[in-house]
Amino acid sequence: MADALLEVRRLVKSFGGLIATNRVDLEVLDGETHAIIGPNGAGKTTLIAQFAGDLHPDQGTITFAGRDVTALAAPARSHLGIARSFQITSVFREFTALDNVALAVQAHAGSSFAFWRPARADRALRDPARAMLESVGLGARGDVVAANLAHGEQRQLEIAMALATRPRLLLLDEPVAGMGLDESQQMIRFLGSLKGRHTMVLVEHDMDAVFTLADRISVMLYGRIIATGAPEAIRANEEVRRAYLGDERAL
Repeated sequence: MADALLEVRRLVKSFGGLIATNRVDLEVLDGETHAIIGPNGAGKTTLIAQFAGDLHPDQGTITFAGRDVTALAAPARSHLGIARSFQITSVFREFTALDNVALAVQAHAGSSFAFWRPARADRALRDPARAMLESVGLGARGDVVAANLAHGEQRQLEIAMALATRPRLLLLDEPVAGMGLDESQQMIRFLGSLKGRHTMVLVEHDMDAVFTLADRISVMLYGRIIATGAPEAIRANEEVRRAYLGDERAL
């Protein structure tokens, strides 16, 4: 059995009187794709924001690759190998696709954005950026301004930027959100191509994506993990069905 790459113990995060994560215990195994599902407001995005360091827990610990990272800020976690994509696409819309990925390469290398203009001619940044765009299927779109890319392409670009930081753990917050059927199927195929090469945590409402991609699934409800298991076990779990208001089509 694979070792745990990410371990979360008794994680609590509150906003005023709202407990967003309530003593969460979770392990993400090295090499697996681990989906986190649950109704709106269950605490899923708050949970992975704590994994990434964008939010800090009120209580509990987060261990990554054997190191306690609970107190580390997001940039420090990024350098350790944690990368995140967001629920709403986060790219530099006025830059080309290639520029966006080169910026991510530059940031991971520790270079200053103040030197970005001359860096546009730096092959040490451009060559790996081009290779990353090729790997996500955007090789022919490198010179297109990000604002002019289709929504699905922007999501692919955001993931390319995350991958450019050479992560050990990729946190994906609703990667197929807002996509039509064709775009979502293309994204599912793309994420499937990453399986085994990257450890991934997938927060997603699209159950087709979840059950196609996940090795294990954790279900959140009111800030708690109520079940974790293989897709077949989660599909058959009565408590999970009740959490989805009895709508068997959701699973």
